[in-house]
Amino acid sequence: MKFFDKLKSGLSKTKSAVVGKIDGVLRSFVRVDEELLDELEEVLYLSDMGAETTEKVIDELRERIKDGRLKEPSDVRAALKEILRSMVGDAEELRLSTSPSVILVIGVNGVGKTTTIGKISAKLKADGKKVIVAAADTFRAAAIEQLSVWTERAGVELIRQSEGSDPAAVVFDACAAAKKRSADVLIVDTAGRLHNKKNLMDELAKISRVLSRELPDADRETLLVLDSTTGQNAVNQAREFKNAADITGLVLTKLDGTAKGGAVFSIKGTLDIPVKFIGVGEQIDDMQPFDPDMFVSALLD
Repeated sequence: MKFFDKLKSGLSKTKSAVVGKIDGVLRSFVRVDEELLDELEEVLYLSDMGAETTEKVIDELRERIKDGRLKEPSDVRAALKEILRSMVGDAEELRLSTSPSVILVIGVNGVGKTTTIGKISAKLKADGKKVIVAAADTFRAAAIEQLSVWTERAGVELIRQSEGSDPAAVVFDACAAAKKRSADVLIVDTAGRLHNKKNLMDELAKISRVLSRELPDADRETLLVLDSTTGQNAVNQAREFKNAADITGLVLTKLDGTAKGGAVFSIKGTLDIPVKFIGVGEQIDDMQPFDPDMFVSALLD
């Protein structure tokens, strides 16, 4: 199955929740007016698009009504597609021009961080890159073993120490291995939870210092993995991590398991962080670079 078909299937819950209700609203009105906009506002808000993003969409529709660009209810869905497409921004590829380049992967436990690393590793290897993964989440029980399964499946090397080891020491070893073996990309797993938020952020800062010292000239991506099924909670997580880390991109997982895919627009609109990968299944090829046109078409066409 092509990824677009997987994406359409994966977004079916969101599409049913959003498009079905939008079409129901549009069939109930013979003209575009404030009452129609009120109904649409409720539908968008309930899709977990968030209050701020929903308000922006409705305000843009209102402007189109005022200047005569939007006259019939039947034209509203096409207008929505244009507005949402502009809000989600353009595709941004990973910056991996140096050898090695670094991808630091962060996110709370349970969002799909380990599987994301495995899937991105497999994609990079398929693109001809030599990948090394650092198992720097040494605090969560079984984290290293789970990552070992996924890196073996992807066919890439894993640098690891025992559970409870110093994560920064693992990263130091991985940097040395990446230089010695002429790796193209070093991917670093990180802890998703420590005793408190300050400990977690301090640990990320410590890892960052090791990377800056050992690979000072390397391109670095910091990807925040978010579980799409949590809707606005994912937006709140992104806001918390953005305050503590230089996030360069988002990975949205489990889009196939939620009716809250509208959070994609909220995350981009409120935080202005590009979505770089989306996942719509459990298979190793079910994560792909984010294509805004494909996403909006799969959701609204």
